[in-house]
Amino acid sequence: MKNTPLFDKHVALGAKMVPFAGYNMPVQYEGVNAEHDAVRNAVGVFDVSHMGEFLLTGENALALIQKVGTNDASTIEIGRAQYTCMPNGKGGIVDDLIVYRMKENQYLLVVNASNIDKDWAWISAHNDLGVEMKNLSDDYALLAIQGPKAIEAMQALTSVNLSEIKPFSFVVGPFAGAEHVIISATGYTGSGGFEIYCKNNEVLEIWNKVFEAGDSFGIKPIGLAARDTLRLEMGFCLYGNDIDETTSPLEAGLGWVTKFTKDFVDADFLKKQKEAGVTKKLIAFEMVDRGIPRHDYRILNENGDVIGRVTSGTQSPSLKIAIGMGYVDTALATANTEIFIEIREKGVKAKIVKLPFYKK
Repeated sequence: MKNTPLFDKHVALGAKMVPFAGYNMPVQYEGVNAEHDAVRNAVGVFDVSHMGEFLLTGENALALIQKVGTNDASTIEIGRAQYTCMPNGKGGIVDDLIVYRMKENQYLLVVNASNIDKDWAWISAHNDLGVEMKNLSDDYALLAIQGPKAIEAMQALTSVNLSEIKPFSFVVGPFAGAEHVIISATGYTGSGGFEIYCKNNEVLEIWNKVFEAGDSFGIKPIGLAARDTLRLEMGFCLYGNDIDETTSPLEAGLGWVTKFTKDFVDADFLKKQKEAGVTKKLIAFEMVDRGIPRHDYRILNENGDVIGRVTSGTQSPSLKIAIGMGYVDTALATANTEIFIEIREKGVKAKIVKLPFYKK
């Protein structure tokens, strides 16, 4: 197992450490609910240094990204970012990722930690365009400073006007004593804030200064468990749960990042799938009766027939109800449809709802 540069800091803070995507990661510190509430109402900090970063440079960098990704990267301006996914040539998804346009012919791809090697091999296999590729994953750390008080709490650490960084935009500038960090408004919680990309040897000092600056704002360290409840309340997909090699972007509700204005891996397949209509869809649901849905629980209709499976589920700390997502037959994937989640061999009533679960 690998450690992030902040491993000793997490242990000193009493974090419960667990193996995740090949790393020892903090799953929680004082508890999921308290950490979740800190991000929704104040400010919290995640160490997500396990994520992968690839730098693509050259006059054909855009062409390579266009080939492997579903979204139209030609629309990304310098200083902007875009969410996309990579189809696997069989109708499934290699990974979902964020593309940052750093310079005219330079892009930074941020990929899921569990898929770093797989993604690198996949993009490399399609790089017949002479694009220079650098895997920076082991050299860079990443902090997510999230919550409605993030701007106010962190402004003293930088000369960059944080309130002017719009969603899916970024600035390269000074932060907490480091000269060239990426300050990016691309969080995964739905509560605002920033992600800070810096070098490994800078992250400990940045972490300490962040907590010093945020002390009067109720800042807390946040683990992976609260990261999961926060993203699920927003209906954000998690790779390995809600999307994987067997789910298509259209089935997962990612048609909005699947643009047929250009050619890409699986474009023909996905175009036909869109025209024919998908046979299963990712839906969101709230439990009506008591019970917490978990990954891989079966979804039933009123007759007890299996119509799908749960991909993500939890007790929502913000809403105080159990929520989940899962795939069901398309004919049943409409809001307010009554479904049942099989919990301990019993069908427990739920209803399909529209995302997001959590509305500010």
